[in-house]
Amino acid sequence: MLDRRTLLASTAALPLAAAPLGAHAQRAKTAVVLGMTLEPVGLDPTAAAASSIAEVTLYNVYETLTKINADGSVTPLLAEGWEVSPDLKTTTWRLKKGVTFQNGEPFDAQAVKFSFERAAGDKSTNKDRRTFQNLTVQVVDPHTVVLLHKEIDPDIPFLLGQATAIIVEPKSADTNTTKPVGTGPYRLEAFNRGASLVLVAWEGYRTPAAARIRRATFRFISDQAAQAAALLSGDVDAFARFAPRGVPQFKANPRFQVLVGGSRAKTIVAINHRRKPLDDLRVRRAILAAIDRRAMVEGAADGYGVPIGSHYVPGAPGYVDTTGINAFDLAKAKALLAEAGVKTPLELAVTLPPTPYARQGGEVLAAQLAKVGIVCKLQNVEWAQWLSGTYGNKQYDLSIISHVEPFDLGNYAKPDYYWGYQNKAFDALYDRIRTAPVAADRLRLLGDAQRLLATDAANGFLYQPQWVTVANKNLKGLWKDMPIFVNELAALQWT
Repeated sequence: MLDRRTLLASTAALPLAAAPLGAHAQRAKTAVVLGMTLEPVGLDPTAAAASSIAEVTLYNVYETLTKINADGSVTPLLAEGWEVSPDLKTTTWRLKKGVTFQNGEPFDAQAVKFSFERAAGDKSTNKDRRTFQNLTVQVVDPHTVVLLHKEIDPDIPFLLGQATAIIVEPKSADTNTTKPVGTGPYRLEAFNRGASLVLVAWEGYRTPAAARIRRATFRFISDQAAQAAALLSGDVDAFARFAPRGVPQFKANPRFQVLVGGSRAKTIVAINHRRKPLDDLRVRRAILAAIDRRAMVEGAADGYGVPIGSHYVPGAPGYVDTTGINAFDLAKAKALLAEAGVKTPLELAVTLPPTPYARQGGEVLAAQLAKVGIVCKLQNVEWAQWLSGTYGNKQYDLSIISHVEPFDLGNYAKPDYYWGYQNKAFDALYDRIRTAPVAADRLRLLGDAQRLLATDAANGFLYQPQWVTVANKNLKGLWKDMPIFVNELAALQWT
């Protein structure tokens, strides 16, 4: 018979004997905390240009006809498949059956028609409105949609997998900014402005077992030191687009994995063509000639980047190296400013969003431009201020920003876009790119477009960033390469 002392001693030893149960509990973990530098300004990616909205909602809350995968390939999502006509002007989409929105309404062809026509409408603030204005939507039956293309666009399957092409439920569309309703595997539970956002698995999803993560918390942390501290303390399980300056300590720590991936992003010095003397080509070319791109990569991105000379990146179809068009040349920069009649010192305001690459890049830019007599007045703003003041109201001289969309050359054909670039030759060239039926011709024209933007010094083209993700070593399914900005929760699991 066991006496009380023996019984207590035996009980105290149980946790050691039960170690395999602890390991099983770790394998069964179903919650994750993800860090993000920028907080989304709302939760409707069709209403604003901020990529942070898609980082939270795309493929989680909302879905699209197609899905862009980590390797850049495109597969069906809400569509079962699609067929393209021989003249490339018609695509027929077969939709999945038995899909519902999170408010109980059915997903069908009418929802697709509503979503695309809404995106193309006069009141639309969708940054890809031009894409949808090129489409006429015909409903054949509840599960078949035909898209008639006014102009050929070979990239349409990819474009319809982006956040701007989400399928929305008509009755809830107007409130998606605060109360998002989609067909995805997760629904919004809470949005604590300035701190965090919580998504939980939606039990009504068509394949509920696909989401092994049942609860995901996004924490918004802009400060680099705080990002690192949150990872080290275990308060955050993974941080995508992590500031490269903090990477070395995690590479040496066996608790973590460090993923370094490619991107289609372009980090640029955005130039406001509406402001004098920036409307003068010679001044813009002087600014570019004063920038040492390799020093910028080291200073702003801690070496995680590849110099670019136009709004296009190595690895993208049709890429050509244009870095020699506006090469680093301080003497040339000074001569161009003198030729333009600019008296130095020339003071320019540089508006910087809170991302580490922008803040670090601003310091580098100021030091480089000072060598040719341009004085940079650095203005640090929060993300919402950048979106409203810089992007929305065009109140800036220069800014440093990464444009992350893969197919965004068309922004240079938008006269009301925030940098104000206008060139009828480029507009005509871009129309030819969009409508070229032969792939080889299209690639050649893409090269011409890159050269034209470089020659026009349309912006200060800096580098293609390499994105770094730091995460707990036991979290699997994270994207390494990022053709678009997504945190695909259903792909994650603990091991």
